[in-house]
Amino acid sequence: MDTHFAQRRRRDLIMAGCLTVIAALVPLFVKDVYVQNIMVLTLMYAALSQSWNILSGYCGQISLGHALYFGLGAYTTALLFTKFGVLPWFGMLAGGAISAVIAMALGYPCFRLRGHYFVIATIVIAEIALLLIQNWDWAGAALGIDIPVRGDSWLKFQFTRSKLPYFYFALALACIAWLVTWWLEDSKWGYWWRAVKDNPDAAESLGVVVFNSKMGAAAVSAFLVAVGGSFYAQFVSYIDPESVMGFQFSLLMALPAVLGGIGTLWGPVLGAVILIPLTELTRSFVGGSGRGVDLIVYGTLIVLISLALPRGLVSVFSLRKEAAR
Repeated sequence: MDTHFAQRRRRDLIMAGCLTVIAALVPLFVKDVYVQNIMVLTLMYAALSQSWNILSGYCGQISLGHALYFGLGAYTTALLFTKFGVLPWFGMLAGGAISAVIAMALGYPCFRLRGHYFVIATIVIAEIALLLIQNWDWAGAALGIDIPVRGDSWLKFQFTRSKLPYFYFALALACIAWLVTWWLEDSKWGYWWRAVKDNPDAAESLGVVVFNSKMGAAAVSAFLVAVGGSFYAQFVSYIDPESVMGFQFSLLMALPAVLGGIGTLWGPVLGAVILIPLTELTRSFVGGSGRGVDLIVYGTLIVLISLALPRGLVSVFSLRKEAAR
């Protein structure tokens, strides 16, 4: 391994550990429930964006249909709990496994497409799934599922008195997604994915099994996103098709990575830390008029950041390093 690359990886790991400790201490000083709610959502979207980044950032397969896997995770957990009494922890694993299998099943025809054709296919498939769930009576159809709250319990993963348990689970999920990405970045799969992203034909000529590489990235990405969906179902205690499978979820998974730096380790985290609080604050403070002022402010800031830093917010740090040299 290149010495500089190895040092950077160790530095990233140490930095991640320090940031995790700092994040874990923040709720001890921040007691406001609204702010805690924003922190939970920020960590959740950091994990989701990091998961999306595995397939779309490292492997180069831009998906705008990841809301499908988010919804599958949410519905699997909710249905198993409400219909059969299965604990949410098992529902998370089941939702992740089902999503990974479906991602590979959908990948079999879709990964034969390239460029914008693949993007369109992911959107269409996610919208078809949304319509199917909206008309599936056993799963609540358009009315959704109300998850019964049966007291504060880690076993049933339900808490009504405090958001701190949800915060620490979201923090753990974000750390797991980051560590999985960190490990994959220097693995055989990570090198394959970057090769497929840069030039799939050249990668195949060098012995990379392009199709299998894409399938592996899709499975890992879908599994982690589904776990995030399961967490969200328990967090809000009520889901319906539009609230967990709407197109906006696919966008909110992609935007932090795109703004932070797509195909980078820290891009999704940095993007989520800036984007999600911005989303919630603009909605709260300027979204009450009903005129879409919050969306205008939000969209304008996104455009300005994208124009100023087309390689993402992480490019600021690389530019500083180059200037220091």
